[in-house]
Amino acid sequence: MYVGYFGLKQAPFSIAPDPHYLFMSERHREALAHLLYGVDGGGGFVLLSGEIGAGKTTICRCFLEQIPEHCNVAYIFNPKLTVADLLKSICHEFHLEVRHDGVGPPTIKDYFDPLNEHLLRSHAAGRNNILIIDEAQNLTPHVLEQLRLLTNLETSERKLLQIVLIGQPELRAMIARPELEQLAQRVIARYHLGALNETETRLYIQHRLGVAGLKTALPFSDEAIQRVYRLTRGVPRRINLLCDRSLLGAYATGKPQVGLAIVDKAASEVFEAPSDIAAEADHKPTRWLTRHPYATLALGALGGVLLATGLGSWYTSGARTGDRQAVGTVKSESTPSVAGVAATKASETSPDAPQAVAAAPAQPPVIPIGTPALSELLSSENVAWRELGQVWGRALTSDDPCAEAQDQELQCYRIGRMTVHGLRQLDRPGILTLREGGSTAWALLTAADQNSVTLHAGDRAWRMPLADLDGRWRGEYATLWRTPPGQQGRLSDGSKGLAGEWLQQRLKALQAAGKVPPSANTLKSRVQAFQRASGIDADGLAGPMTFMQINRATDVEEPRLARP
Repeated sequence: MYVGYFGLKQAPFSIAPDPHYLFMSERHREALAHLLYGVDGGGGFVLLSGEIGAGKTTICRCFLEQIPEHCNVAYIFNPKLTVADLLKSICHEFHLEVRHDGVGPPTIKDYFDPLNEHLLRSHAAGRNNILIIDEAQNLTPHVLEQLRLLTNLETSERKLLQIVLIGQPELRAMIARPELEQLAQRVIARYHLGALNETETRLYIQHRLGVAGLKTALPFSDEAIQRVYRLTRGVPRRINLLCDRSLLGAYATGKPQVGLAIVDKAASEVFEAPSDIAAEADHKPTRWLTRHPYATLALGALGGVLLATGLGSWYTSGARTGDRQAVGTVKSESTPSVAGVAATKASETSPDAPQAVAAAPAQPPVIPIGTPALSELLSSENVAWRELGQVWGRALTSDDPCAEAQDQELQCYRIGRMTVHGLRQLDRPGILTLREGGSTAWALLTAADQNSVTLHAGDRAWRMPLADLDGRWRGEYATLWRTPPGQQGRLSDGSKGLAGEWLQQRLKALQAAGKVPPSANTLKSRVQAFQRASGIDADGLAGPMTFMQINRATDVEEPRLARP
């Protein structure tokens, strides 16, 4: 109705997931890059989550347009299905004939067998198979477990099926359940798509109007765009609804531009309680506390707690040693355990003190929830290595901290595509590289849970929500690990020499404890069995990742992540 009035060729703010209108903000580019990476990721799961209306389905449609020709794609958009119905839908999408012998309905095996044959034929022909499931938060844990079993279809080189799960934030929470740990270990890439900021909201509106054919000035005043952002909180679908109705209102009243009054009137028509939303946007501290319920407790306690002035105060020695005696444990008296902040033990109080006035345990510092500006973080990687060295009780002060660490039986490890789940699985402090715009900064990761990570820079600390981390962290991670005793030089393949002997000893101990199958009778087969059990690539090569997991499994004394 208003298209011709504003000189447009088509309606710019349809809520249909049209990839031609996709506004590629930095976070949208990251989301698409994660999906495209998964195409050649060797099988497993790729996870894209995001708030309602953030643009997940549009990203998926754009992804479908860029999938290479050598890929077969099955797309499921209604996953509220039983296991049998889901397998039937997958076979239908791949155009497979399902045969059933005997009486009764087809069984799971009737669907599984032709699917397996199809995947093997495709692999032999050099083709990949991708299963995309939209609205995946509607899957039940039982169906998700069946999907995990589908990824067991593999050759010695790669898995035969790549599964892309797209869903709302509760999908992440579901996959984090203990009973789905095996599935979580097979997620090779994950990304959480957040809402747009105010600048991106303006660019988003300009982009969609430009695609629709706008040749004149933007038909929204600056104040109107600010109000659109505050009312919609930067969620693209909400922006579309509000802008579409605002343009209609300007047309109906004969106004050449959308102003504040038109936006507010449009909001009253398309949103349930726009006045509440506006009030929420006008009171940012209240909104922040509502979105972060733990903040109230943290801020209340903060008034009575002074943060320590150095990293040493965030840790105490012996926090993880305890009384446990694990298989093949190696203890190093020169390096304290620094798992996290420990409270004063009750047994340390004087036995002569009256019980009624026994000293209360010391409380750990309260770290406020928040997202630091990059300018507040560490300005160079070498500074970050020095702070990480303090966690290990080592002074890494040279211009080549990794060479200095190597002289102290430690080795640096870097990876460019780590995931949050991988951080929790490695369970060790490390360095995160954070980026925003053209700026780069570094922070020390000291704790992680299902909802947040704790970052340090100098004497400051932040408990950063994972949704905020996803917008700044691209997977660049670095850490230290303890090399086997007597190791000289950098270790890349530890199957030989003193490192190989140490590795063989540890694996045999794990085998005796039932953590490695008894059928593994060579070093390589033991390494592969351990790698599979640890959720890492089972290539049989004993590299740094394998040694870090061996160290963890046999309680070699190393720093561990705390739990916020």
